[in-house]
Amino acid sequence: MVISISLGRLKLEDMQPKYERLTDDQWEVIKQFVNWQRKRKLDLRDIFDAIFFVVRTGIQWRNLKETNFPHWQAVYYYFDKWKKDGTWRKINVVLNQLERLQKDRESLPSLGLADSQSIKLVPPFFEARGVDGNKKVNGRKRHVLVDVLGRIYACHVHAANFHDSPQGVHLLDHCLDFGDRLETIMADQSYKGTFCKAVEQCEMNFETPQRLEGTKGFVVEAKRWVVERTFAWLNFFRRLVVDYERTPKSAETFLYLANISICLWRIDFSAL
Repeated sequence: MVISISLGRLKLEDMQPKYERLTDDQWEVIKQFVNWQRKRKLDLRDIFDAIFFVVRTGIQWRNLKETNFPHWQAVYYYFDKWKKDGTWRKINVVLNQLERLQKDRESLPSLGLADSQSIKLVPPFFEARGVDGNKKVNGRKRHVLVDVLGRIYACHVHAANFHDSPQGVHLLDHCLDFGDRLETIMADQSYKGTFCKAVEQCEMNFETPQRLEGTKGFVVEAKRWVVERTFAWLNFFRRLVVDYERTPKSAETFLYLANISICLWRIDFSAL
């Protein structure tokens, strides 16, 4: 079975077909990011499993009580704790590097691809809400910076009524995750101006895809389709189909969690 999207084809086998708990090999890598210096009543492996269950199925935190996972307040406590101390971002960077190495690439990329996506925000929440006039979306806008494999290295979420260029600058706050190899960032015309200048101030090159002469209508742009495919992958995670988060920071965290889940599915941990 093949799922067709606007750019190329997205094979179903490219994604984990359903939620599954962490395997022993996966847990051996993940548990290295946890502080084991104090005793806990809860099994942190169950906590991780519950959080990945939330991002994949879109279940509400409070409805976790209907499952076999720990109490929802305990699960949310660790989600929020690891969000604030940067644990999720650390896991994300390491797994990105592991997958690149298994693909016979350098551990860190030299090219970054940036793009944004406007997404509806559920009615109860009004923090960082706006209307994207071009796409007629009342909600928020997601910016992501990915490598050529489509792995998310940086993201930024804000009200949808702000322009891409000045808000995209926040992606550069995480460029240290790319190391010293990042040389070029490619993005569309909407990132020219403030974002372009900020990239150049970081001593990197800014490029926009060049349209071939004589082409009309919709054309798949070289390399830029990678980031569009990343947005398509995010649709496999029900928590991300609509923005259900009270704060933009939580929305960003779920983007990292989705990317972590993809890496966990793709990496052959038995070969590590």
